[in-house]
Amino acid sequence: MLQAGELQSLHGDSTEEPSQLATLALSGDEEPSENNSSGVPEKTGYPDPVYIMAANIFQGIRVEKSPEKVLIKYGNEPLRSLPDEAGDEFFQRLSYELAFSTLKYQDILETLLIDSCIFPSTTIPDHLSSLIIVMLYDFQDRKFQARLLSDNEESIAEVEEVENLLNSFKTKLAASLARCRIKHDALSIYHILPETVRNQELRASTLPLYAWINTCKISPEEVYHSLKKKGYSKVKSALHISGKAFAVDQHCYDVLIFPSHLKSDLLNIDLFKEYKLIFQDKSRSLAVHSVKALLNMDDDILMVNTGSWYTVAHMSILTNNNNSKIFVCGVQSQAKHPDLKNLFINMGCKNIEILHETFLNIESKDTRLQKVKAILLLPRCSGLGISNPVEFILNEHEDTDLLKDFSQGGTSEDKLHVLAQQQYVQLTHAMKFTKAQAVVYCTCSVYPEENEAVIKKALEFQDHGTKVQPYRLSPPVLPLCSLQDIHLTTDTFFRMEPSEITNGCFLSVLTRERDPSETVSVKDVLARAAAKGLLEGIELGKSSKREKKKKKSRTLLQKASATDSNGIQAKIAEFLNRETNASANWSQPSTTKPCLPQKSTIQVGSSTQVRRPSKTATNPLVPTLLKSTSPSRTYGRPTNFARPRQEDRMVVLKPVEIVLPPVTFPFSTPQGIRPQMPSQHFYCRWVGPKIVVPGYLSVPSISKKGEKPKENLPSSLLRHRRPWL
Repeated sequence: MLQAGELQSLHGDSTEEPSQLATLALSGDEEPSENNSSGVPEKTGYPDPVYIMAANIFQGIRVEKSPEKVLIKYGNEPLRSLPDEAGDEFFQRLSYELAFSTLKYQDILETLLIDSCIFPSTTIPDHLSSLIIVMLYDFQDRKFQARLLSDNEESIAEVEEVENLLNSFKTKLAASLARCRIKHDALSIYHILPETVRNQELRASTLPLYAWINTCKISPEEVYHSLKKKGYSKVKSALHISGKAFAVDQHCYDVLIFPSHLKSDLLNIDLFKEYKLIFQDKSRSLAVHSVKALLNMDDDILMVNTGSWYTVAHMSILTNNNNSKIFVCGVQSQAKHPDLKNLFINMGCKNIEILHETFLNIESKDTRLQKVKAILLLPRCSGLGISNPVEFILNEHEDTDLLKDFSQGGTSEDKLHVLAQQQYVQLTHAMKFTKAQAVVYCTCSVYPEENEAVIKKALEFQDHGTKVQPYRLSPPVLPLCSLQDIHLTTDTFFRMEPSEITNGCFLSVLTRERDPSETVSVKDVLARAAAKGLLEGIELGKSSKREKKKKKSRTLLQKASATDSNGIQAKIAEFLNRETNASANWSQPSTTKPCLPQKSTIQVGSSTQVRRPSKTATNPLVPTLLKSTSPSRTYGRPTNFARPRQEDRMVVLKPVEIVLPPVTFPFSTPQGIRPQMPSQHFYCRWVGPKIVVPGYLSVPSISKKGEKPKENLPSSLLRHRRPWL
């Protein structure tokens, strides 16, 4: 390893020689870099531990080139970092940002090192190459100005060594940068980047912060009141956010939006310290709300590839009032359990169960998952819909290898094919859980190969041989979602394109077609409506005892009627035949043959009855037992006990009217049965003799026990030919 004095002696007093190119490079760099485009003060450099951590991150994500194009050799040994700084969240975030920025300019920075003769003129160990290129990016971003160090900061030998090397080549590095800008006709190296990368950086600079409310600890109204007391004002939408303001998300009622420059201030207020507000990307809130809208009161959820534990906590809080359990698979480290339990306890989560198996190793018939009705699948994807990849990787614990694709502005075809195949395998495995009724699939990708293509392929090749109903596409149901936000292709999906106010997101909901033989209880209907936010304060009740007794009595009545129907029908037939013969003896002969009426149909509910030509009236003197057996209908057994319509009570024939004096029919009532109406005198109208057509006489069965027989008023009896029948 070279010492600082040795590096200085290699170039003598090269830092003191004047250079017009250096002046051109510094004065011409008027265009602010991407880090200074928002008016941030000039950078003064990073602490030494940040450079070490950034060099190790860059070592793992750098773009490897073919041997014939290799300009600089990188070692395989990571640099030693201090354990305290490595675990610091603030230092970790700065390190990732520095490593990602260096990755985007890797080709340009390597060219500067070669063109300025730092490589290969100096014998620098390979394991320091990553540190040199990381510190070079920060050096040019500070316009080759000296780094300001605090008095109590402890320096690291490797960082000090590389810093002295870069300072000794300051003039040559500035001249190389100027030539590079002239070659590409660019105001700054920022304009040399691909357009897709520049657009992503522009969106990242304006992207607001999203935070969801922990409704187990505080209500949204209390959050609004607390923020207003601290000087925050509520505005209508994210488009109106400026200064100390916040807005409610247009899709999720429990998600708030803040300007990005307020993050440091927000982290210091009690709402975030006490887990009442939690920063997280909006796409995860959309996913959990889509699952909640599909749940009944007792349904369990299986979560796959959740990434951040905040996603699991959000799902738990949304189902806090249900009897649901949330199963999370793929957690293999036992060491994380104490920290997770403390996190969930602090957030008020009580219904989370962790499975140590990976998702693909869990059988669909696992006894623990028999009540799982919804599966939330968040597969690993390219993530090109994310505007700020560093925040996404740190918050969702994603693979840092994604930064390589972001630095190039896209994903290679080979890698995209591998990701799509993994997503398809996980989705088809989720569809094998026969007890599950819905699968929610969510990615942050902008590629159709990872979104629509995976969904359509899984639906097309799903197993139709099982007894369960197949899956189909359903539109996602979100609390505040409008139809304008649902983009329709050949099927229904939910998609948000990357913009200045939100990251990109793709959401698809697959639900099983309901089995026609299954009935939905009132409890499930109310639970589904309450989950969608349509009902408030409604308690699910049980079926009353009175209804159960009615069902039981109807069942017993049907059995009793089937047993006694033969004897009763024989007595009714004998009575009707006797009365028909008696009426034929004293009636006048008809000179013309009566015409049979045309058949007509009557629809009552869902049944259809054929109307017969003959119809007899009900005698009020007939005992209740006989009237309950419906003797007035002389054709087949009725299928409906509904009262016929008024216009269908009479079959109109051409009558011959004869007015008779008042008569009384001295029918005796059977023992033990009283007639429903007392004997009265009526003036009746008789219309010709009735001809009984063979085959039309059929004795109906007795009516249900306890059913009140229908009473005919005198006005209706006058319209019938023979009221004693």
